[in-house]
Amino acid sequence: MNPGPAQTHRESSLAETEIHDVLRNDRRRLVLERLAETEERQSVSDLAEYIAGVESGEQPPPRNVRQSVYVSLHQTHLPKLDDLGIVTYDANAKTVERAENADDVAVYMEVVPKNALSWASYYFTVSLLGVLTLFAHRVGVPVLSEADPVLLGGSLFAIICVSAAYHHLTQRDAANWLRD
Repeated sequence: MNPGPAQTHRESSLAETEIHDVLRNDRRRLVLERLAETEERQSVSDLAEYIAGVESGEQPPPRNVRQSVYVSLHQTHLPKLDDLGIVTYDANAKTVERAENADDVAVYMEVVPKNALSWASYYFTVSLLGVLTLFAHRVGVPVLSEADPVLLGGSLFAIICVSAAYHHLTQRDAANWLRD
């Protein structure tokens, strides 16, 4: 924990076991998600408010939940993240921001907005639709049974290739953004 203004951390990368240990805790994971979403320094009280709201499902969250989250962030989670160089925690100003090792952890997190589809779910859905389309062709469903199976398979393959290229480019752009 930094007693004052932000300092540079010694570590440049984290071991996989450290990353998994960090992500194992919901509150630490929520801190990292929130910092990635807002892209700016956050006060501990704002983070506590956000996390308490997520945990309680109420807005505004009950005071006792908010207080419990605040204390655990201040005493346990933020110092741990700061020691690992994932965040910079200024205990005097009570602010938190992403640090250089945040990218190491971000690789293991797929932050999916509420009511959105993860990439894994997307690829599964496209693949399932492709299999069902080819099956429908095979059993003679009208319209599909008249289509060329090579055209159907090729179309599915093209959709997956375009999706994978887009996914790769967006992940690369996100990784570059995290490094900047």
